[in-house]
Amino acid sequence: MKKLSTIIAITGVMLLGSVQSYAQDAAAAGADEGFSMQVLKKYFIEGGPFFMGIVLLALILGLAIAIERIIYLNLASQNNSKLVSSIEDALADGGVEAAKEVARNTKGPVASIFYQGLKRVGDGEGIDAAEKAVVGYGGVQMGLLEKNISWLSLFIALAPMLGFMGTVIGMIGAFDSIQQAGTISPSVVAGGIKVALLTTVFGLVVAIILQILYNYIISKVDSIVNGMEDASISLVDLLVKHKK
Repeated sequence: MKKLSTIIAITGVMLLGSVQSYAQDAAAAGADEGFSMQVLKKYFIEGGPFFMGIVLLALILGLAIAIERIIYLNLASQNNSKLVSSIEDALADGGVEAAKEVARNTKGPVASIFYQGLKRVGDGEGIDAAEKAVVGYGGVQMGLLEKNISWLSLFIALAPMLGFMGTVIGMIGAFDSIQQAGTISPSVVAGGIKVALLTTVFGLVVAIILQILYNYIISKVDSIVNGMEDASISLVDLLVKHKK
């Protein structure tokens, strides 16, 4: 939690600093310039502080969670084949205690699962108890890998919904302008419609960015989980072989 709070704070400072530069660039942007980063920044400011601020907050929180998960998953990735080979050599040379020492000194979820299984065998509980421990602790490690991912999916759904809400409110403002003016003209409704479209665009942009990161994280989790399952089967086979 402390690590996630730190990442949120750093990401927020970086993005808020970017917003301040947006305002400065938008003031210097000319009316005759084409579609560029300055125009995009100007449109962000013109979308209105309320809904654009909420969409920006969703982006900050979503990016913080995504960055934290990517860092965690990359650290959790390891060479399972090398670990299985090390455990096999330790079992052959020094028995279960030597294999436990190898698992204890190796970082990563697979090594933690191996340690729990080897611990049961070292305590004399048998292969069945070790297999149950591997399965149970594997579920715990899977939960750690998937931590906070549901919040990322929430921000993916929330960003376009906030944009659509801004669209509805912008259209209401446009119709209010028509009612007050008593006539329909482009100058009367252009402001409200512009705000409506800008909130939708930026809500969709935030959702697209977070969706790409979400899919990467999910694929990374699936890859690690598949490796954990294969390695767990290999561990049970090694324990059976060692017992024989």
